[in-house]
Amino acid sequence: MLTLLDRGGLILVLILVLSVIAVVIIVERLLFFRRIRGDEETIIQRLRSTLEKGHYDEALSICENNPSPVANLMRVGIEKRDHSQETIKAAITDAANLEIPRMERYLSFLGTIAHISPLLGLLGTVTGNIRAFGVLGDFAAAGGNPALLAQGISEALVTTAAGLIVAIPAIIFYNALVSKVNHRIIQLENRVTEMVFLLKGERDAV
Repeated sequence: MLTLLDRGGLILVLILVLSVIAVVIIVERLLFFRRIRGDEETIIQRLRSTLEKGHYDEALSICENNPSPVANLMRVGIEKRDHSQETIKAAITDAANLEIPRMERYLSFLGTIAHISPLLGLLGTVTGNIRAFGVLGDFAAAGGNPALLAQGISEALVTTAAGLIVAIPAIIFYNALVSKVNHRIIQLENRVTEMVFLLKGERDAV
């Protein structure tokens, strides 16, 4: 490990730091989506049961005590229950627009890491090759040793390999998480629409 760091220098250290940050973001986002998915099923069942009984204050309490995207949207819908269905949907849409950044949190940074890691690796290779040719030039007067150039190029390529190793999984997880966000948005819309119909149906029946 020490040898690799010596070979790659500061740029390799930066790539390794970015790799750690990428792993932290990926794990945090996966745990976040797993948690809200589990919470959502429980909250939806509780809200459905409560709304069917017409206990709107209790439903609001459930939403406030269990903050999550679906709970936040349902709270808005319940608060607007005396308005028309169009007004409720418009209010929920506005609330959904506020939830999207929360689900996309850190993803832009992960995308940036995925894009700049190979560029940093290429930069490390270029600077490494410059040093390698410089070393070879110093020994040119003494006949030079081609092995020095080969060794320098080999060491320089370490940063390129490191950059690709970080970038490839980062791109894969970035695309997967963006897809998950889009899927979650569609799920929220379907869930909330279903609950709005339930809410309006209960209000109209009263």
